[in-house]
Amino acid sequence: MSALHPHPRRIVVVGGGVAGLILATRLGRTLGATGRAAITLVDRSPTHLWKPMLHTIAAGTWNAYQQQVQYLTHARAHHFSYVPGELDGIDRAARRIHLAPIRLEGETVAEARELAYDALVLALGSSANDFGTPGVNEHCHRIDSQEQADAFNRRLRAHVARSFVSGNHIDVAIVGGGATGVELAAEMSRMVELAASYGTETGIRQRLRLTLLEGAPRILNAFPEAISILASTQLRALGIDVRAGVRVMAADSEGFVLESGERINATLKVWAAGIRAADGIAGSELELNKLGQVVVTPSLLANGEDCIFAIGDCASLVLQDAERPLPSTAQVANQQALHLARHLPAWLSGRQVPPFSFRDFGALVSLSDYNAFGTLGRFGFFRGGFIRGRFAQLSHALLYRNHQLSLHGPGRALLLWVAERINALVNPKIRIS
Repeated sequence: MSALHPHPRRIVVVGGGVAGLILATRLGRTLGATGRAAITLVDRSPTHLWKPMLHTIAAGTWNAYQQQVQYLTHARAHHFSYVPGELDGIDRAARRIHLAPIRLEGETVAEARELAYDALVLALGSSANDFGTPGVNEHCHRIDSQEQADAFNRRLRAHVARSFVSGNHIDVAIVGGGATGVELAAEMSRMVELAASYGTETGIRQRLRLTLLEGAPRILNAFPEAISILASTQLRALGIDVRAGVRVMAADSEGFVLESGERINATLKVWAAGIRAADGIAGSELELNKLGQVVVTPSLLANGEDCIFAIGDCASLVLQDAERPLPSTAQVANQQALHLARHLPAWLSGRQVPPFSFRDFGALVSLSDYNAFGTLGRFGFFRGGFIRGRFAQLSHALLYRNHQLSLHGPGRALLLWVAERINALVNPKIRIS
């Protein structure tokens, strides 16, 4: 690859999640601001939200509109371009991507288009995996995007309002006992608790009947067993029916059918089990694993490719001496984005991207305001330690503050925090309209 080029190189990042937006922002500051490259971010949504907090949007305990990042204004401030669109195919020979038409309210607002690239970075994220379970697509909510979280919240608020008036139970079942399902269950309990404090009728808290279903022998199976036990105890103390080691065979309008033949009745159903790469990559002829993720080399290049990278949840990377691919977490996505942001400028001049190395800083799960648990990774002063309570809750909150810092810098991140604290003093603690 020649270091000299008559025009700025075209770097196209598809997907504006944790990895994609951080990468586009960093490259915009370095390559875009100096004119060395033209950076383009493609995403179907006009806004970005930190995915690990989507469960709070679904429960209505977090202000999505205050926290979301507008791609258009953020791109202008950080020297890259935003193109609304959804990946519909990759022409590897011509180095062009195809974007599907955009439709809003039944009307086409943008026709199918193409974008040329010199370097393509796939950061499409992931979604829950229904494993082909009958009825899931027709009857279950998912919490993989702001749009889906908002849709669930609208239905949840309608059921809460109906319970206030009629005294009916609020029957909810969540399939998936990973971090998303566990945190959503706790957040919903907190939401109903807060809703009761706004009215004169407090029995609504007892009318929430929430069931959490997990196919593995225990919830939070990726965490140490001690955390699983503590989280299960906390959830059951909140009145949540936690069931592990159960397999869901089907979903219908009235609930779920288990392998044993038992029915779990629920008018609100959430599928938060499994993981699968987001659509758009299939048919590209890139090497994919069974979950639809792009198999990448240690340099984060798609296997067999010389200018297509993949990072975050849509990528599958097995590190040297490791038995399994890296987990699909925000921590991995963030580190891979920063790795490419550091080394893509040199790659444009003909140098290779060095192998990616992952630093495991541990994992955290937050049960709303009730409790939090976590493990510390192999780095830092308390390697491999276990944390809980207020310290774990503070650590969980700092993860989001660090994300804001990466995107906005210290000045704007501080202003956003101050604005959030002020709004918390004058606005309701939950979304009630």
